[in-house]
Amino acid sequence: MDTSALLGRSNGPVTRSRLARDLDALGLRSGDTVMFHTRLSAIGYVAGGPTTVIHALLDVVGPRGTLMVTCGWNDAPPYEFLTWPRQWQERIRAEHPAFHPDLSEADHANGRLPEALRRWPGAVRSRHPDASFAAVGLRAEELMSDHPWDGPHGPDSPLARLAEVGGRVLMLGAPLDTLTLLHHAEALADAPNKIFVSYEMPIDVDGERMWRRFSDIDSENGAFDYSPVVGADEDAFGVIGEELLAAGFGRTGQVGAARSHLFEAADVVDFGVRWIEEKLGG
Repeated sequence: MDTSALLGRSNGPVTRSRLARDLDALGLRSGDTVMFHTRLSAIGYVAGGPTTVIHALLDVVGPRGTLMVTCGWNDAPPYEFLTWPRQWQERIRAEHPAFHPDLSEADHANGRLPEALRRWPGAVRSRHPDASFAAVGLRAEELMSDHPWDGPHGPDSPLARLAEVGGRVLMLGAPLDTLTLLHHAEALADAPNKIFVSYEMPIDVDGERMWRRFSDIDSENGAFDYSPVVGADEDAFGVIGEELLAAGFGRTGQVGAARSHLFEAADVVDFGVRWIEEKLGG
């Protein structure tokens, strides 16, 4: 790891106390329930890495606060395995391990922080194999319990509960196109041509592995065709996020070297639903 560039960008090591001061200045408060997305390299050289970031967040939100991340499942069977030759499918069905909230790794594409929080003492992970979340703190059980098998980004999902309890979203150096809460807006939006997917994954039921079919909006490629309303090189979530900021929602500040944003979850959902319905409502 080239630490010199990171140190220069952040004007020295980013420590736990420095992170806590920056987060407080951004507006994070004791008792907050906050879902966070992090691009660790954007912060600079963080002394201690993901553990330091989580400690600093917990220092600020305190014992009555809650941290939440999106996990997914890094080693889930590929969606397209049902198109493989029959013999290959049979091998997968016979032996692919079931999803287990305590053992199955978070999707590596989400960065190092989700896996670190999933392993944190007292962490609670939701039961959905493809759209799991994890949380630590006072509201962890409340947010994670009974994650719907179908429509895991819609009503009664951890995302829905985050908005309902007055939660917040922290983009800690992460780009706005990673604003996962907008998948909940997609699930709620009343607009034509919404795209749905179904897939099969193995889960553990009372100690036995079984395959189950799931249905959801297409959260991987987009629940809508946004090409008529965003540029070819633009991501719809990034556009919505920038317009959200331009409309005066959220706070922006520096955490370490990272330009960061703090939003009210309900604002993100309401704005996202309105944007989708106005732009794509036909």
